[in-house]
Amino acid sequence: MAAGYPLVPGPLRRAVAAGRFPAPSTLARRVPRRILIAKPGLDGHDRGAKVIARALRDAGNEVIYSGLHQTPEQIAETAVQEDVDAVGLSSLSGAHNTLFPRVVEELRKRDIDPVVFGGGVIPESDIPGLLEAGFAAIFTPGTPLDEIIAWVEANVPAR
Repeated sequence: MAAGYPLVPGPLRRAVAAGRFPAPSTLARRVPRRILIAKPGLDGHDRGAKVIARALRDAGNEVIYSGLHQTPEQIAETAVQEDVDAVGLSSLSGAHNTLFPRVVEELRKRDIDPVVFGGGVIPESDIPGLLEAGFAAIFTPGTPLDEIIAWVEANVPAR
């Protein structure tokens, strides 16, 4: 048996050694993150949230999309039930200063601490307050999808 991979069958061990297959230690890092994408409040515009959800899924994450018109309580309860690693919120209606912090409060009430990020039409002047409320990042319109995916990979631990 080769050192470092005692339970790996011989042919697989040889494929790893030859560089034809990823090492088992790297496969463990490919377990997806579970990410909830949610739309709090009465905002009926969900195209951006769906684009983000699809991009994160295509990048290898498991994504749960809550749908429209979710209360902060519903979002937090879904986060608990789905055992998520991160919660991404989207708002285009201008209610982000009210609803986003309430979601963080509801998550804390349930004693869970996923990485929380947000996006949408959010004025630059509102971002510091959201970061103080517990958001790890806020993405504004025009942020490249690759940048959001890279941020998630760097800031949301894989399982």
